[in-house]
Amino acid sequence: MNALTLYELNGLVRQTLELTLDSEYWVQAEIAELRVNRHCYMELVQKESRGGGIVAKARAQVWANRWAFIKPMFEQMTGQTLAAGMQVMLKVEVTFHELYGYSLNVTDIDPSYTLGDIARHRQEILRRLAEEGIETMNKELPLPRLLQRIAVISSASAAGYGDFCNQLNNNQRGLAFKTELFQAVMQGNDVESSVVSALNRIAKQLEEWDVVVIIRGGGATSDLQGFDSLLLAENVAQFPLPIITGIGHERDDTVIDLISHTRVKTPTAAAEFLIHHQEQELDILEDLSARLTDRVSQLLYDETTRLKMLAGKIPMLFSTVKAREEVRLHRLSASMANSSIQHLEQAKSGVGLLNQQLTLHTSALLQGERKRIELMESKLQSAHPNRILQLGFSITRMGGKALKDVDEVKEGDEIETTLASGTFKSTITWKKN
Repeated sequence: MNALTLYELNGLVRQTLELTLDSEYWVQAEIAELRVNRHCYMELVQKESRGGGIVAKARAQVWANRWAFIKPMFEQMTGQTLAAGMQVMLKVEVTFHELYGYSLNVTDIDPSYTLGDIARHRQEILRRLAEEGIETMNKELPLPRLLQRIAVISSASAAGYGDFCNQLNNNQRGLAFKTELFQAVMQGNDVESSVVSALNRIAKQLEEWDVVVIIRGGGATSDLQGFDSLLLAENVAQFPLPIITGIGHERDDTVIDLISHTRVKTPTAAAEFLIHHQEQELDILEDLSARLTDRVSQLLYDETTRLKMLAGKIPMLFSTVKAREEVRLHRLSASMANSSIQHLEQAKSGVGLLNQQLTLHTSALLQGERKRIELMESKLQSAHPNRILQLGFSITRMGGKALKDVDEVKEGDEIETTLASGTFKSTITWKKN
């Protein structure tokens, strides 16, 4: 039996592949890992459409001379840097080395495929939001007429945050704004959780804010991937305050740009939007103030004119009223004099009659009271203690207090007994209830 060495077998595999396969293929795959060390090394995978399990895997490399062309071309076309997690379409050469085994040499890339995948991802999120019925919820919130209290979600070190505050606080008309930074990570893998956490902190003090502004400065378009998140989009769409986004890219719209109440291009533009909104309200107030001033001036003029006309009529009216009231006063005086005399005569007659009745009533009342007093005196004499003692009764005291209950004494207590003829003391030797 003739046996092959492993090297010979691997060489046979290499020759077979070279003879039977085309020189290059376009391949769709996901980058699972990527590292650059002069050359670019990748691990490509294909996953199941459902479940996400890996069904195929291959090593791939972009040699330095091709990487120098592919990298800038991809970034210019997509605005993003090649990174793990991206869906890509690569032109590859199938290679097999006796020592290193199977791998793919990448010779070209199609950026439009990756752009399409990003767009598909965003459309999938928007479709999910539409199915949940929340896609336009934040857009439908009315903007408060006064946008003075601004909750800002950004990074404290971001240049865009500084530009926003400078633009807002140095407006030409001196409009006052209250702002507070709710710090969040604005790029990288932590964007989703960080911004959602900031929204949750704002939600705990909703009554203190009129609007939320999410801003960041410039940067690579790839940094925007964190804003294409279903969880973040759900939080923004359902947030109870209007949200204004100024992510800092004119060309690219993230998912939260599309579902937020208002999308502007830059942090400075967000500040300008707020200033313009307040200027419109200020113009309305100034117009109302001018109209109110004009109306009040007109009313004052009209009332002053009417007052002058009335003042001219007062002397004539006063004379007429004075004459009429003097006649009425004279009649009232005469009537009061006659009425007073009649009342006095009637009062005198009434007083005489009352005096007679009072004399008779008083005598009868005094006689009745004398009899009642004599009866009470007789009863009091009968109830006098001395009278009761003479009937054979006695009074027993202890400590100067009359005893009424046998339970008030005990054996050995000294008591005092009073009879009609005198008093004596005793000592308790026994008692019975």
